[in-house]
Amino acid sequence: MHHTPSPARTLLDGTRLVEHRLQVPLDHADPGAEQLQLFAREFVSAEAAERGPEQVSRMPWLLYLQGGPGGKGVRPARLPSWMQEAGRRFRILMLDQRGTGLSTPLTRHHVLRRGRPAEQAAHLRHFRADSIVRDAEAFRRHLGLRSWSVLGQSFGGFCTLTYLSAFPESLDRALITGGLAPLTGHADQVYRATYTKMAARNREHFSRFPEDRERLDEVVDHLRRHEVRLPDGSPLTVPRLQMLGMLLGGNTRADLLHFLLEEAFDAAGPDVLSDTFLSAVHQQISFAAAPMYALMHESIYGQPADLTEGRGATGWAAERILEEHPEFSPAAASPLLTGEMILRHHVALDPVLAPLADAADRLAAVEDWTPLYDTDRLARNTVPAAAAVYRDDVYVARELSLETAAQVAGLSVWETAEHHHDGLHDDGARILRELLHRTDAPAPLVPSPVEDENPAATADGRGVHARID
Repeated sequence: MHHTPSPARTLLDGTRLVEHRLQVPLDHADPGAEQLQLFAREFVSAEAAERGPEQVSRMPWLLYLQGGPGGKGVRPARLPSWMQEAGRRFRILMLDQRGTGLSTPLTRHHVLRRGRPAEQAAHLRHFRADSIVRDAEAFRRHLGLRSWSVLGQSFGGFCTLTYLSAFPESLDRALITGGLAPLTGHADQVYRATYTKMAARNREHFSRFPEDRERLDEVVDHLRRHEVRLPDGSPLTVPRLQMLGMLLGGNTRADLLHFLLEEAFDAAGPDVLSDTFLSAVHQQISFAAAPMYALMHESIYGQPADLTEGRGATGWAAERILEEHPEFSPAAASPLLTGEMILRHHVALDPVLAPLADAADRLAAVEDWTPLYDTDRLARNTVPAAAAVYRDDVYVARELSLETAAQVAGLSVWETAEHHHDGLHDDGARILRELLHRTDAPAPLVPSPVEDENPAATADGRGVHARID
């Protein structure tokens, strides 16, 4: 595996950036076969850089695993507060998970070139958390690090649990925000919980903005009477409109739903949806920029049948469980908005995803998933670990999160009702401080040498590891 760092660059605020590229196997079980390129960007804060190269070389590393699936690493114009906080102590590695960003992309064109739908689905199976964690391990080794800390947001938290299961010896600490995945059980349990959470979130929003409920009903009625096309030419249907509920998943975006709905109709007439509205809806519901999110979403819950109530296939769980919640039915008088629920309808009508609909069906029918978590190892965990659990999180339900927390030895839970799923972006510095405090242990600032796996990395100081507490 070949690792290539770029020359350092500097943001306007003085943050130093170094780009890293690394070749890894598509299938880590077959390292001599097809290869992928991984991309990651290293951040060294201006404050840390001012201490000089020697001090920077002694700083420990923090790997950030983004949400998703299909989310690329953060590209901040200015460091968000959690990165400012982390940058005081850590060199941050922002990984573009396989298939995203500047890593070998998993676009519709890329998937279609794999062949027939069966081959496409087989290819997609290589982009789950177990492969992402092995990619991270490859980066750790080629940076010359004995170990590092990991921060996982949302799906990145799922990956962090996989990391704790597979390579705990590589971790100094594991930090998770809004991402304690269920370790066992079928995907159905996830959607039974999150539909209930979404119903409550709908009620909360419409109690604050009762005019939004009225306006949304008017748009629903309009769609039932007219054929409406989005800017990409695809039809806007009631189930696709309901996807606007994604805006309710966090405090930093929830009010955008109100501003979007208030411009729903054109000033030229009460029965014409405005171009402003249609453009905004398209931006929210199109998967053109992140097809993996829709194609892979339920697969992140795919586990062997013996861990999932005897059923291996996820089987379009969100679509099946919707039938248990008639208030979300597109045919309801005032249908509620959905959240992270991907239906076949969404795939079939999205121009980017439609050619991959058969592959998506095959992925939903997979029975022989590999396990993502080692529950025995997690029960014996010794890595300092902490997780922020958001009481009203509509994407990762509190109840399931606490069940998982009870199965991971030594995991400290900080439960709060103050934040939603986007807490790290809402008040990241505070949340990170809390989690670091829960995982800190006194340790001397003494470098621990590692074997010289990568002389170039060792030469610039990456061949040492130290904890600063």
